[in-house]
Amino acid sequence: MTVSLQMEAVMGERRTAESVLERGLFASRWLMAPMYLGLVVALLMLLVIFFRELAYYVPQMLTLSPEKTILVVLTLIDLTLAANLLLIVMFSGYESFVSKFDFDPGTDRPGWMGKVDFGGLKMKLIASIVAISAIHLLKRFMEIGDPDLPAPSEGHLFWLTVIHMTFVLSGVLMALMDWLQARSAK
Repeated sequence: MTVSLQMEAVMGERRTAESVLERGLFASRWLMAPMYLGLVVALLMLLVIFFRELAYYVPQMLTLSPEKTILVVLTLIDLTLAANLLLIVMFSGYESFVSKFDFDPGTDRPGWMGKVDFGGLKMKLIASIVAISAIHLLKRFMEIGDPDLPAPSEGHLFWLTVIHMTFVLSGVLMALMDWLQARSAK
């Protein structure tokens, strides 16, 4: 009987140590919270840069060439897509890895919020990266005929294209992996 009581005491201590460890690991998710606050600062940086670009080009709007106007618009779209990407990562990452939002935003809540799982987050992330890459590549191709800008070299354009296609291929492969995983789960 003594051996049995000793075994129960050891098992109780083990369960207690395991419980403390598990609670500590679970609480460590809050170490991510300052990183999400840092992303809020990054979002503010993008906002400042967006308005700096806007303030620089609005006074020139009557004298800008159509090509230069398109480049400016693409730059603003690029910044907006990067900001959207930050929001998706902040909201989805926080809700997936730290805690659910405890307030009721009512009808102002984005439709995807609370519904994007890690797989959906990956797909939104790669889609945003591909879009940003495509805009950057388009801007470089449009600069080819601009006499005010140095023409990008063929090697530079080649590598931008290779990098863009790598992003596209990565996105297709991620989608394929998610599709295969969902199919195998059925």
